[in-house]
Amino acid sequence: MRVARVVPHSFRNLADAAIDLGPGLTVLHGPNGAGKTNVLEALFFALTGRSCRTRREREMIAFGAGLTRVEALLEPDEGEDADPMTVLASISSGEARRRLVDGSPAQPGDDRRRPAVSVFMPDRLALVKGPPSPRRAHLDRLAAAVWPARAELPREYSRALAQRNNLLARVKRGGGADQLPAWDRELAERAVPLVEARAAAAAELTAPFARAAAELGLAGGAEIAYRPRTAELDADAIAAELAERRDGDIARGFTGFGPHRDEVELSFGGRSLRRYGSQGQHRIRLPALPFAAREALRAARRQLPLLLLDDVMSELDPDRRARLVAMLEDGGQALITATEIDHVPARGAAALAIADGAATAAGDRG
Repeated sequence: MRVARVVPHSFRNLADAAIDLGPGLTVLHGPNGAGKTNVLEALFFALTGRSCRTRREREMIAFGAGLTRVEALLEPDEGEDADPMTVLASISSGEARRRLVDGSPAQPGDDRRRPAVSVFMPDRLALVKGPPSPRRAHLDRLAAAVWPARAELPREYSRALAQRNNLLARVKRGGGADQLPAWDRELAERAVPLVEARAAAAAELTAPFARAAAELGLAGGAEIAYRPRTAELDADAIAAELAERRDGDIARGFTGFGPHRDEVELSFGGRSLRRYGSQGQHRIRLPALPFAAREALRAARRQLPLLLLDDVMSELDPDRRARLVAMLEDGGQALITATEIDHVPARGAAALAIADGAATAAGDRG
């Protein structure tokens, strides 16, 4: 399936107007702040019900509105035996969520019918330079795309973690601690499937990450390693560890052990990207990640995912731009943003000019 049309309503700065998309590669071009990235986020939101940019998802709602919704029309790829479908996602300022498929509430099996999504955005530099939370989130997104039944695991764990942290803070202020054992158990039971999902996602990425890096002309082997803090992947063992650390957690007022503290290491040639390399080198190497995710998703779901690439060309030299475009033209639907259309050397790609949140078709590039 591919996205034929996306219709945002009260979504950031985007106009409430349909944006038609063709198969293959589409270049979204325009000045900074025009809304190019918002189009990619709107697509991601329509297909997944989540933001690919922020955990504060109310930020997607346009100023002065109480709710945002994005609808997408999906059509079968050429030769695919499937019916068209519409998907809709919405979120209110009170964070009430809704997902519809063909006008009815979404069912668990519906995620297998829509295209998976692989995304790259400039803030992905945090995957390398920053704390491990963006790297964990990257694995969580891949796990959700490959195994839709696992999509809610991070949210479920985060809810349990927030409850335990709130209780720890109350105990620190002098409240009773009698509920802590129950929340130790709840958090431990939420931790196990989350760690399993991340480990599986990292395993799916390992070989494609190395291949994508090689295709982009990057010397040295590329590796991704998930390093959980939990020595034993067992709810009883994790609950026991939480109980043992309880006094320290009370003193701090928050939980210091669990999957929210896990590390994910990216390396090239055996050298950690987090410790070595300039920002320019990181920008050159990071595009290997969405292509690795694309290949992992193709292998797992037997279809190419929608690829969303934001400002990926700005740090690449002409040779690597050409290599990246060749990988994009390998098949599947892809959207890429650029401030200048000439930054994307792809003949035959469709082009959309973005200005003040509105998209104008510029035809195919001959």
